[in-house]
This record gives sequence, structure tokens and C-alpha cells, in this order.
Amino acid sequence: MTSTITRRVALAGALATPFLARAGHAQDAYPSKQIRLVVPFAPGGTTDLLGRIVAQYLTEVWGQQVIVDNKAGAGGNLGAELVAKAPPDGYTLLLGTIGTAVTNQFLYKAMPYDSLKNFAPVALVGEVANVLVVHPSFPAKTLKEFVDYCKQQGPNKVSYGSPAIGGSGNLAMEYLAERAGIKLEHVVYRGSSLVLKDLLAGHIPTAMDNLPPYLQHIQSGALRALGVSTAKRWFAAPDVPTIAEQGYPGFDAAPWWYVSAPAGTPPDIVTKLSTEITKGIRSEAVIKKIRDAGAAELAGDAAALLKFMESETVKWKKVVTAAKLEPQ
Repeated sequence: MTSTITRRVALAGALATPFLARAGHAQDAYPSKQIRLVVPFAPGGTTDLLGRIVAQYLTEVWGQQVIVDNKAGAGGNLGAELVAKAPPDGYTLLLGTIGTAVTNQFLYKAMPYDSLKNFAPVALVGEVANVLVVHPSFPAKTLKEFVDYCKQQGPNKVSYGSPAIGGSGNLAMEYLAERAGIKLEHVVYRGSSLVLKDLLAGHIPTAMDNLPPYLQHIQSGALRALGVSTAKRWFAAPDVPTIAEQGYPGFDAAPWWYVSAPAGTPPDIVTKLSTEITKGIRSEAVIKKIRDAGAAELAGDAAALLKFMESETVKWKKVVTAAKLEPQ
């Protein structure tokens, strides 16, 4: 009897070995089919452009097609929810924003996912500067003069424009207001082009918004930039000082992008994605493409992304609470 059992165990092991080898090989061979990279905004914007840069890079290095799937809606929540509920096999990924990762949870009454529990962080991708910009007639040429003027005028006597309540420009200005001890009136527009139009015409005195649309007008002298929101000076506007270096150390209010996968994605697949994307973001060819899109590279692996999300969550929760922004 013992010898019969032994033979059966040996036979079962022999039959299982090729199966296990094939399963392991399939895992090692990732990716073995097309990958979908969900971009939770419409085609043509910076988020879409960065998604296509990442998709093209992975397609070229792995030889498997990575397609961009635009799923816009609810400030990015629609596309993010789709990825959160996708099979955790590495074949559906999210090209997310600071909104889908951090700020939306404070701005929407009902969230269809938990950005920390329902996703596996993969890699950081890029960031963009916000700029505090004023009409040339505004009586301030530096950030200090701007803050002093706002204090002299009193709460809500100076207005600023931005494209959305709870958008990166709105939050960046509220962050500055909190640090500087000032209060401004927020004039909300449906898009940066409308903010820019009214600012150039002098209908609003100042704005806080993503830098790229304003850059040519700053360079021509039609507008005056008082500071950028990034931790370091912006590559395309090196003469504009950061807000941090003008008396607000540690100030960093730059919108950013990242890649994540559904929670439960095998760690080896997450590691492979993280390693390759981080390598790509640091390459000269990809850096050029990201900067041509108006953003800057922000390389970081899965661990760096998770740590960044945690610190950003603490910061922006405090800002939203101080600004008394009600979830919609």
C-alpha cells in the first residue's frame, strides 16, 4: 500500500511540475497581451498626453501594445473606478491625477473607490507648475508686495480667477492664503482659456492656474508672474521665483500624475511595471516628450508614490478644511 501511495504522489508531482512551470513562465512573460491604460479625462489635455507618452514607451520596450482608453467624468472618478474594479492582473492600469489620488475624496460627497485601499501604487510620472500671475496694472511686483496689498485691502477685497472650485489653482491659492494669512475672493471659470481672457483684459486682477497657457503672455510682458507653486523653479520659466523661496519654505502645490493598478495585482507585476516606468521617466527621450507636453518629469517607484500620496493627503485635507470647501 505504501509503495502504491508513493507512486501516486510521485506521478502527481510529475504531472504538476510542467503545469507549475507553465504558470510561472506565464507570470514571468508579463505582458503577454495588450494592456489598457485608462486616462480619466478627455483626449487632448495634459493628462491624455502623458498617458500616451507612457503607453508608447511601454509598447516600444515590451513589444506588446499599450492602448490609451479615455474615460472622462466626475473629475476623474469615473475612469479611476473602472480600474479599481478591473481584474488585478496588470492588464488594466490608471494614469491618474492628484485629484483621483488625493483631493477628490475631500471634494465629493460619495467616492466610488478608496485611493489607498483599492489600488496598487506603481510609479510617479510628472508634475506641472501653478503660477500666481497678475495683470500689469496690479500694484505688486513681488509676492511680498502682493501679500501686503491683500492684507491692506482686507478679506475678499482682492479677487482671483481659476478654472474650478477644488481645482489645482483654487487649492494652490487657498494653500498660499492659509500660509500668508490672507483671504481672497474666488472667481470661478469654465476653463483656463476664459480665465486668461479676462485676466488679459483686466476684468480680474490676478489668477492662480496651471502655468503653460500663461507662459507666452508672461514672456511678452502682457502678464506678470509673481511665483510658481513647484518646489523648484520651473524649467520653462527659470526667472520666476518659487513661492517657497519667497518666504514660504516647503510650499509645493504642483498638480501631479501617476500610474496605479487594481489592488491585488501580483507584486512581481507591480514591480516590473514600476521599474520600467521609472526607468522611462528618467530617460532623456521621455523627459523631452513630457516637457514638450508642458509638464515636467517626476520619477518615483511604487514605494515613493505611496509615501507621496500619504503626505499629500495630510496636506490637502488641511487646506480644504481651512478653506471650508464643501463636498459636492
